[in-house]
Amino acid sequence: MRLSRVRAIDLPNSSALHARKMTGDFLDCYAVASDLPPRQAAEIITDFPGWAQGLVALRRLLTTPFGLRNDPPEADDIVGIFPVESETEQELIAGFDDSHLNFRVSVLSEHGQVSLATWVHPHNIAGRAYLAAIMPFHILIARNALARVADATPGQIAA
Repeated sequence: MRLSRVRAIDLPNSSALHARKMTGDFLDCYAVASDLPPRQAAEIITDFPGWAQGLVALRRLLTTPFGLRNDPPEADDIVGIFPVESETEQELIAGFDDSHLNFRVSVLSEHGQVSLATWVHPHNIAGRAYLAAIMPFHILIARNALARVADATPGQIAA
């Protein structure tokens, strides 16, 4: 797995996440060469490796006293632990709203590229503090997830 194949990009113009973006929101986007469809890529992305599962368990332990949601809301359609909000042939959007912030992830597949974007709308200082605290881990997890997508893409050459 080579993280060097993953690059930071602007959110593609075709993403439905553009409709959510407001002043003060967080939005990042990473991409990798792949022709996997969004659902298949999202399943790889949300199949966290052991070290990331450990970080999620630590998050659960640290946030429980503050009343943050540790389990996703009930949903008919989920990918990993995230409820699917919308899905087209090109883009899957999943996530949910919580007391401190709303978040969505977009997995967009077009033009031989899969992108993973994360949008976060903090509601208050707790949401902004939480976002700042998890940012280094978020970046590591997102880049690792897309490297795994590239590894799973037929015909991709490991760099």
